[in-house]
Amino acid sequence: QVQLVESGGGLVQAGGSLRLSCAASGSIFSINAMGWYRQAPGKQREWVATITSGSSTNYADSVKGRFTISRDNAKNTVYLQMNSLKPEDTAVYYCNVRARTAVAVFDYWGQGTQVTVSS
Repeated sequence: QVQLVESGGGLVQAGGSLRLSCAASGSIFSINAMGWYRQAPGKQREWVATITSGSSTNYADSVKGRFTISRDNAKNTVYLQMNSLKPEDTAVYYCNVRARTAVAVFDYWGQGTQVTVSS
């Protein structure tokens, strides 16, 4: 089975930085994209950033210019470098891997890592 293990969350002051990592293990076929989502208490999970198999990136407007998504294919790992953090960034961050075949789409999720930004 596929497992995504996240790390790097923590408590940081506004303006600080954190780097999240998500390491995938197991067999993942036909990876279409990897990305990050976040969910604050009582709110819907929202998309943060995506990096495709072709290494193109996209960001939510709320994090554009502050966050950088990257991947290391050799390590099956995706990263999220978060700079200039704001209290509004406080949430549980989830790593996502999307695998697509001709007949189905599969989404794999990490366990989540807490990011707390104090003012």
